[in-house]
Amino acid sequence: MSGSSEPRNPGEERDPILEADAASHPQHRPKLTLREWAREKLAWLGRLTRRQIRFFLIMLGASWGVIFESFRAHSWRRTVRFEFASTMRSVIGGGLIATLFAGTLTGVAAVSQTIYWLGLAGMAKMTGTILIDVVIREIAPILVGILLLGRNGMLSVTELGLLTTGGEIRSMQAQGLDPFLLLVMPRTLAFTVGGFTLGILFSFAALVTGYVISRISGVVTNPVWTFLYDVITAMSRADYLVIPLKFVTVGFVVGLGGCLTGLTATNEDNLRTLLPRGFSRGMLIVMAVSVLFSLDL
Repeated sequence: MSGSSEPRNPGEERDPILEADAASHPQHRPKLTLREWAREKLAWLGRLTRRQIRFFLIMLGASWGVIFESFRAHSWRRTVRFEFASTMRSVIGGGLIATLFAGTLTGVAAVSQTIYWLGLAGMAKMTGTILIDVVIREIAPILVGILLLGRNGMLSVTELGLLTTGGEIRSMQAQGLDPFLLLVMPRTLAFTVGGFTLGILFSFAALVTGYVISRISGVVTNPVWTFLYDVITAMSRADYLVIPLKFVTVGFVVGLGGCLTGLTATNEDNLRTLLPRGFSRGMLIVMAVSVLFSLDL
């Protein structure tokens, strides 16, 4: 008979409303024993440690690769030279105004105040030594590294990250092109040259600005070349090696870290994940370099 409903056995058909309610309230997991809980925590710690050390090991290997390939003549093909020149113009030319402005602010805030308070305390003879140890060796490399990271380092992260997630890097490899030689090596070396150049300009701008402010306020009466001579003579033999090497190393690691962060991006990454990761890694690298050079080993 149509329209009549036959009796149903319980359990023959499932009620979707009850199933949805059951799915929204899953059963509680059984309690883990102390041994299983410890194994889960150790596994999580191991994954975290391996993920962080992996990038450090990649940077070590890539650093040697950049240095080794830079001395090989056939590595410097036309496309590599073009990438090196364009990146160096972007790093030095684009960051010149920001570097000079930051050096000027440092001269007003740090150099002039150092000259003033040392003169007030009767320790004017230590001005050159303090400026070299604090401003040139410590402040200048960190600020130059931050400027390189914020302007050009993040640009490398973005460009190479989009090339990696978009499949262009795999296309280059399929055509027999090496992304390391075409992109990583020239950009890293351009950052290295830019780090040294901008570091020297930053230091000069900071010292000259600090002298001008001190001269205007009447704290210093000597000519500017006498002031600069006193600063230079306060440098030790090690400073002539350590200070340029620190600028070079900061530029090298900032450029290499930005390139590798972009190349190690996965398909799940986007700009929201790449940019914070690249900035945090870059800051840690800059601070690590500054600390390592400051250690008296």
